[in-house]
Amino acid sequence: MLTISELASYAGVTVRAVRHYHAKGLLPEPERDRSGYRRYDAAAAVDLIRIRTLADAGVPLARVRQLLAADEEDFARAVEEIDRRLRAEIRDRQRSRERIAKLAAGDSLALPPEAVAYLGRLRGIGVPEAMVDAERDAWILVAAQLPGRMPFYMELKEQQLADPGVRELYRDLAEVIGWGADDPRLAGVADRLAAQFEAIPASAWDEEALPADLAALLDAVFLDSVPAARRLLALLEERGWTGWTNIRPVAGSSAPTGPHDRRGSSSMV
Repeated sequence: MLTISELASYAGVTVRAVRHYHAKGLLPEPERDRSGYRRYDAAAAVDLIRIRTLADAGVPLARVRQLLAADEEDFARAVEEIDRRLRAEIRDRQRSRERIAKLAAGDSLALPPEAVAYLGRLRGIGVPEAMVDAERDAWILVAAQLPGRMPFYMELKEQQLADPGVRELYRDLAEVIGWGADDPRLAGVADRLAAQFEAIPASAWDEEALPADLAALLDAVFLDSVPAARRLLALLEERGWTGWTNIRPVAGSSAPTGPHDRRGSSSMV
């Protein structure tokens, strides 16, 4: 015969759990012996192990009570049902693990492989991590809204990075992040950006502009995070270009006409 502590040890539970199962009516509570102790037999240990196994599997205690009273056939069916549920939970947890792994992967979160490769190229040419992070966040927004266009945009960006002039502009723009609105170097950056835009063949100015609401959201990120942003946009407008995410020639300017997606240019996010 077993004491309550010995019974708990056999079943791998605490004494408190045994008493809880008594209170729930799952495990009969034996009478006390002459010494005032409750003594449990082997059948009680087997019942407690069954209760613990079902409870550990997530079976509600009310359902455990039903299963303990079921005949062999009903019990087998119930166990099969529990097994199906557990396998479904395992699949769900595996998917959760995959999502957690993506979080740990950083750039891979919500971005297709070609975008991750492009961000790697930016790092490879010396673009600061803060600027790469800004590009990543912007591309996450674009990928969420326009997943089918991502291969096209990434192909354009890869083509641009092959141009030494574009790579130099990225380095310029990386420096702009830390400049004030009155920095005299902004005029030179605006000149180089305008020259880059003007060098784009007219045939490249297509109708691939981002939706206005998405462009406005990305513009706001640039304007809010870069102190010199508004001054740089004003200088670009003096040179015949307006906008940032969706750059386009100012009406009446000598710049090429037609809408243009900024992601086909060299501008930063």
